[in-house]
Amino acid sequence: MIRVQALRKSFGEVTAVAGLDLEVEEGEILGLLGPNGAGKSTTIGMMVGVVRPDSGSIDVGGLGPPSGPEARQLMGVAPQRLSLYEELSGIENLRFFARYQGVSPERLAERVAWALAFAGLEEKAGKRVRGYSGGMQRRLNLACAVIHEPRLLFLDEPTAGVDPQSRARLFDSIEELKATGVTIVYTTHHMEEAERLCDRVAIMDHGRILDLGRVADLIGRHGGASRVEARLAAAPPAAAVAPGPIEGDRLTFTSNRALEDLLALGQAGWQLADFKVTQPNLETVFMELTGRRLRD
Repeated sequence: MIRVQALRKSFGEVTAVAGLDLEVEEGEILGLLGPNGAGKSTTIGMMVGVVRPDSGSIDVGGLGPPSGPEARQLMGVAPQRLSLYEELSGIENLRFFARYQGVSPERLAERVAWALAFAGLEEKAGKRVRGYSGGMQRRLNLACAVIHEPRLLFLDEPTAGVDPQSRARLFDSIEELKATGVTIVYTTHHMEEAERLCDRVAIMDHGRILDLGRVADLIGRHGGASRVEARLAAAPPAAAVAPGPIEGDRLTFTSNRALEDLLALGQAGWQLADFKVTQPNLETVFMELTGRRLRD
């Protein structure tokens, strides 16, 4: 659906994107993750045509660069910074964005009604947006981005600042869009969101893709071993060799086959009161690839 090749962008002496290659497949949700300053926003800006690359190419749906009118018509964008008119009502915002995106007068009422239901805002349609809660504004922001039925959708931190109920509604909406064949590029700092929603995840830093793949594959490549924490019910067996340090009644160790190792301990006479196995996840992979240094 969108192909990026050798993309570069600098701002003065700062290289924001450094020869990036990326292909987003039709109908998938691709998560784009990275710490602050990794180049995600600049990459998205170039992919939607609002930032001009220094070099490289972007092709949208086989229609050429995103600056072309046909390619732009394929796309919808829900930015992290809400793109709404607070003095207008919800329905007035939807009508405005529908007209701006080329929805015909004959379909305007139909699309606005669909968008209000999609966002769960039918009862608040006539209220000014500045009186909406954060979750309502986020849902309206998404509805405005898809009112013209784009085939390619960019979502930048779509759940920022929302309550759990609105987040769940947004997840349902995103999954509904995917079920209709919409291709989605999704940026977030919430690893659990990417694990739930994304077919593939690209982890980015210093303007480059560090790795890309399905979550399970990324964990397999970079997640490392599971961490086991066990509480001893009795002293270790005589002459036993512990698989890790013991502090008080706590035994801690790492393992690539945690359950087998725990079973082996039991067979060797270790008495465990309880245990906890923490498996590597996407956050483990993210920290392994990008490091723990703070990015402000």
